[in-house]
Amino acid sequence: MENKKTCLYDRHVALGALMSPFGGFDMPIQYSSIVDEHQAVRHACGVFDVSHMGEVLVSGPDAERYVNYLFTNDVTGLAVGKILYGMMCYEDGGVVDDLLVYKMGDTRFFLVINAANIDKDWAWIQEQAKGYDVQLEHQSEQYGELAVQGPEAEQVLKDVLDIDGADLTFYTFKTLRLPLQGGQSEGEAILSRTGYTGEDGFEIYAAPADIQACWDKLIASGRCKPCGLGCRDTLRFEVGLPLYGDELSADISPVMAGLGIFVKTDKEAFIGKEALIRQKAEGTAKKLVGIELKDKAIPRHGYTVLKDGQPIGEVTTGYHAISVDRSVCMALIDSRYAALGTDVEIQIRKKVFPGVVCKKRFYDKHYKR
Repeated sequence: MENKKTCLYDRHVALGALMSPFGGFDMPIQYSSIVDEHQAVRHACGVFDVSHMGEVLVSGPDAERYVNYLFTNDVTGLAVGKILYGMMCYEDGGVVDDLLVYKMGDTRFFLVINAANIDKDWAWIQEQAKGYDVQLEHQSEQYGELAVQGPEAEQVLKDVLDIDGADLTFYTFKTLRLPLQGGQSEGEAILSRTGYTGEDGFEIYAAPADIQACWDKLIASGRCKPCGLGCRDTLRFEVGLPLYGDELSADISPVMAGLGIFVKTDKEAFIGKEALIRQKAEGTAKKLVGIELKDKAIPRHGYTVLKDGQPIGEVTTGYHAISVDRSVCMALIDSRYAALGTDVEIQIRKKVFPGVVCKKRFYDKHYKR
C-alpha cells in the first residue's frame, strides 16, 4: 500500500529532505542534520510539518459527557480555549492512543490523534459513541498542521506571519483567520501554544493551501529552520515525552509509563477506570524509567536491560542526548529495580555496559506558563 503524502510533500523534496515512511505517510526525517535542526529548536526557531496528525471533531448535546468517558483526563468544566493531554484506554488500562483535547465550545471538542493510529482511533471513537447524542467528524483531510518551535517562535510568528500569539499561555488556543499575502485565508485556523519539543512554541491547524502559504513564508524568511521527524524525536525524548508505540501502547498503561497525573480516577466512569485505579493502588509489575550509561555507547529501542546479568526489561527509546551530551534512554523494567540510583546494565550488541536508573526527564522544559 502506497504511503500518503502531506500537503507539504513536494516542498520537502525540493528542499532535499531525507524522506522515510512514518505512520503511513512519507515524511521528512532531516534536511541538513538532526543535530543542527535539534539545536535550532533549542536555541532559536524551527518549523515541522505535522500534517500527518489526525483530527476528529466531537459535537452535540452529549459531547462533554462522551469525551469524558473516552478520555482519561477530566474535561468537566474545562474553559473554552483550553487544551488537555491524556489517553484513550482499553478496559484493562492499556492505551489505545494518547491525544490532545481542545475545548472549542460547550458542546464541541477537537481531538488530535497520532498519525499511525488514525484508522484505529477513528473506529474506536465511533464504536464508543453508541448511546451518546453526539456527531463525529473525521477532519484529518481538511487540515494541514505546522509546529513552530523554539524560544524565538512567538517573535517569528509575529514578524513573518503577522500572527500574535502573545496572549496564549501553555496549552491554550484561539481561532483566527490567517493574514496571508494575496487575500484572506481559505478558512478558520487554530493557533495553539503547544508542541512536542520541550520548548516554547505554537501549532497551526489550517486548510492545506493556507499551511503551504505559511510554510513558504517561514522558510523564505530564513528565521525558521525546516526540521524533520529525526530531531522531533530527539527533542521530545530529552524532556521525557512519550511516543506511542515506544513508551505507551496496548501493553504499557499510563500508570506504568509514569503518566498517572493524566488519569483522573475521581471522575465519573471512563474506559479503563477500574483497571487504572487498581494499578495506582497496587503498583505495576513494570515501570518506565530513565537510565544513564557510564559510557558513550548508545542504547537503542529493544536493547535488553540487565540486573546482575539477568534480563529485567528493555529500552524503549535511547540516544546520546544532544542537549546534555549524555548517553541515556527510557526503558520499561521490572518495578523492583526502578528506584533512582539503582545500578543496571544494558546489552549493546555483544557487550554489556553499566548504567544507573535516573529521572526520565534529561533536559528541563521551557514552556510559557
